Amino acid sequence: MVKIVGVRFRSAGKVYYFDPKEYSMHPGDHVIVETSRGIEYGTVTGSIQEISEDKVVLPLRAVLRMASPEDIERVAQDREREREALKVCREKVRKHNLDMKVIDAEYTFDGTKLLFYFTADGRVDFRELVKDLASVFRTRIELRQIGVRDETKILGGVGVCGRPLCCHTFLSDFAPVTIRMAKEQNLSLNPVKISGVCGRLMCCLKNEEETYEYLNSQLPANGDTVTTPSGEQGVVTGVNILRQKVKVLFEDGDTKTVEEYDAAELKFKPRRRKGDKGRQDKAKGEGEKAGSGEEQQPKERKRDRKKNHERSEEGREGKENREGKENREGKENRTGKENREGGHSREKGGREKEGAQGRDKEKRERRGEGAQNEQEGQEPREHRRRETRGERRRRKAAEAAAKAQQEGTPEEIAAAQVDEEIAELGGFEKLHEKGDLQSPEEIGELEELEILEQEETGSALRDDE
Repeated sequence: MVKIVGVRFRSAGKVYYFDPKEYSMHPGDHVIVETSRGIEYGTVTGSIQEISEDKVVLPLRAVLRMASPEDIERVAQDREREREALKVCREKVRKHNLDMKVIDAEYTFDGTKLLFYFTADGRVDFRELVKDLASVFRTRIELRQIGVRDETKILGGVGVCGRPLCCHTFLSDFAPVTIRMAKEQNLSLNPVKISGVCGRLMCCLKNEEETYEYLNSQLPANGDTVTTPSGEQGVVTGVNILRQKVKVLFEDGDTKTVEEYDAAELKFKPRRRKGDKGRQDKAKGEGEKAGSGEEQQPKERKRDRKKNHERSEEGREGKENREGKENREGKENRTGKENREGGHSREKGGREKEGAQGRDKEKRERRGEGAQNEQEGQEPREHRRRETRGERRRRKAAEAAAKAQQEGTPEEIAAAQVDEEIAELGGFEKLHEKGDLQSPEEIGELEELEILEQEETGSALRDDE
């Protein structure tokens, strides 16, 4: 067992647990504790308790000391400083023209940090604002963005019921609220009527959910057929959940009448509550286990033996079939492999013979060509230098220019001359490397790259913000 005490740092804030040490504490006492944010001033919410160690996260931080009158006076001075800091921060926000709403300011107890809480529709670049505030207050500045529900919790207000807001008075955490809860309570789905001051669904819908689920399970649904105490059958047209009243429609020819009954007087198929199916299945399984006695055990053993025997028979038959199949496949594979190897060897021998004949023929032709070249005064083919890509380009450009001079139009002649000049200078690749020429295709690609670079630069700036 371990001793704990609950401490709260804001009104209706979350309760944190600490080790009380040897101090004697009562609800409402003020204490000084150490948290992840530093030294904090908090209020005790309950008496000291002893609970098991598995229900808390160990190790617990200890209470440093009880708050002294000087500490209480210091906290009051910090509250005055927070109001002044809030005014200054709002002026700086207007000066920097930032789309944000500053809600509250808070000093830590040791005065090393000043926190500002704000709301905004999106991300806000407040780096310049932080620098400006740090130069004014000469301390560490931290800005925290919160939601509209947290904003309402801090500021407080009066709800549609005429009472102070639950989140500002006693709710320490926000429970998830869904539209299904409003349907379960038979409320109008008009957003204005089921939304709170913050603009979200009212938190009290969650508070009454279980009660309405139980009451609805005792009532029929609209459109269900019910039987009255007199034996007549009618159709449900409306229900009053809190009073447990049901309106039933009776039709007698062209005559229709509506009467109201207590839900306990009617016979109908009750609605299933959320979670009832799981409980019923669990109870059913436990009943089946309890009902299986010694009388059923011999039958179960007999059935299990029969199944095991069938599996063993099937296993033996399957094993024999697999062995026979493997033997047949192995024999066929060996026969086929031998046939293929024989055919491959014959084909390989034929290809090697044809290749040797072809190589001999090529050598004879090469020797004859070399002799002919020597007679004509030319270099043999083996020693002739290969034409480079640039030489081949220039040769083709010259041939195209000559052909255009003979047969082409003036435009074709001019284009061929330009191609010949480009080939003489080294081609498009060399000119691009020098920066002297860009083709239309490359100009279009460069424009697209510039657009992409601009878009990437803009997205990077937004990410930095």
